[in-house]
Order: sequence, then structure tokens, then C-alpha cells
Amino acid sequence: MSNKQMDVQIMGQSYILGCPEGGEEGLMTAVRKVDAAMCKIRDAGKIKARDRIAVLAALNLAFEQLDSPSQPTGTATSAPASSGLSEDSEARLQGLIERLDRVIKQDGQLL
Repeated sequence: MSNKQMDVQIMGQSYILGCPEGGEEGLMTAVRKVDAAMCKIRDAGKIKARDRIAVLAALNLAFEQLDSPSQPTGTATSAPASSGLSEDSEARLQGLIERLDRVIKQDGQLL
């Protein structure tokens, strides 16, 4: 199976991604999820650095996946602005984000 290259936009920046033939729809669903998650964090106004936004978006998406393992991959959420999490899960996630922010501020760098 050959790979196809696709030009996508995430948070206003272009990326060229490899995609197996027939996987375009799945890749675009993933791109939309990542873009929505990153834009939501950016639009909240507290974090400006693209790398920190990407890490937090990845954590949010992974947490959502852990919180609802029965939801099949690639299904659309109700709205990009809504995380789809319960209040308790949202509070736990916010606590994790705050802890991550404190650690990153102490360290001064991601890696």
C-alpha cells in the first residue's frame, strides 16, 4: 500500500503529512480534532507558545480517549468548542493542566 502526501492546516500552520491510500478521511478527522483542541487552548488566552499548546492538546485528547474508551475512534464530537467531558472529568483535567503548567514554569522548558 503506498503513501499519499496531504497538505493540512493546524492552528493556521501548514503541515505535509503522509497518509496511506484510503486513509484520507481518518487523517482529516484527526487533523480537525487536533486543530480544534489547539485552537480552544490558544483562544483561552493563557498560553501562547505553540509547543505548550500542542502538549496540552495532546493530553486533553488522550484524557478524553481514556475517559470514554467505548467511543470508537474517528467519531465526530458534538461541537469543537465542547470537550464532551463530565463536570468531574473537566475538573480533573483542569487540575492536570494546572499541574503541568506549574512544572513547565519551574523547569523553563519542555524537554
